[in-house]
Amino acid sequence: MPQTGSMEGKVILITGATDGIGRQTALELARLDARVVVHGRNEQKARQVAEWIRHQSGNPQVEAMAADLASFRQIREMAEAFQQRFPHLHVLINNAGVFEPTRRVSEDGYEMTFAVNHLAPFLLTGLLLEKIWQSRPARIVTVSSMAHAHTIDFDNLQGEKGYDGYTAYSLSKLCNILFTFELAERLKGTGVTANCLHPGVIRTKLLHAGWGMGGAPVEVGAQTSVYLASAPELEQVTGKYFSNRREARPAAIAYRPEVRRKLWELSEQMTGFRYGEVLEKLIS
Repeated sequence: MPQTGSMEGKVILITGATDGIGRQTALELARLDARVVVHGRNEQKARQVAEWIRHQSGNPQVEAMAADLASFRQIREMAEAFQQRFPHLHVLINNAGVFEPTRRVSEDGYEMTFAVNHLAPFLLTGLLLEKIWQSRPARIVTVSSMAHAHTIDFDNLQGEKGYDGYTAYSLSKLCNILFTFELAERLKGTGVTANCLHPGVIRTKLLHAGWGMGGAPVEVGAQTSVYLASAPELEQVTGKYFSNRREARPAAIAYRPEVRRKLWELSEQMTGFRYGEVLEKLIS
């Protein structure tokens, strides 16, 4: 059975950690003695959850940060604040996600599901990459879903041709995998790994909003995220998709480099963030 390891001395940032799988993931990693940073959209709620985790885990090293991930400006502000407050970032868990039954647009002009579920982790990871690099060995973990799409229409990324909530969510979860695999390729051999996962069909607000159904408890949903964040045997494993704490195979399109690169280039254009400039600085 795969094991998790002690995370004493490790700094971990978890997005969307005030509820559901994210909150349980934060609690479990706090119990492993990590210094956990709980992110939420609402600052007061993030602080309340951080206090609850401190009490539940007995770990005083749990802190809160807030930002609306539908806003590039707020993502940039949070990344800057994180870099000033914390000396390291050993694990970034891109956990936050939304399901939007009707089409809404972010303040930057992008369809909300795509903006929060894909562009936000793309931008936040890039902004924090130097801090992650300085903390090597380090890990980037992104929560995807078995509900990911098997195709991608680059002419309808924003639901311009007609919007369906499930299709938008499914597309965003495929983008999580494409991003992870491409990021892993670009970081190969650097000591920074990138993996993604399906957490299971878990009883969360998102599941209810999208499917109106129950699921397994959040304790089950957090297991694979905690495993990818902490398991010693995964220190050099990168560019993989996991389910139930085991490597799995996503849709075949995830293995097509030309698709991954096209999404990457579009994401750079949309966010205004160029990974190449950061990587060139770090690798040189």
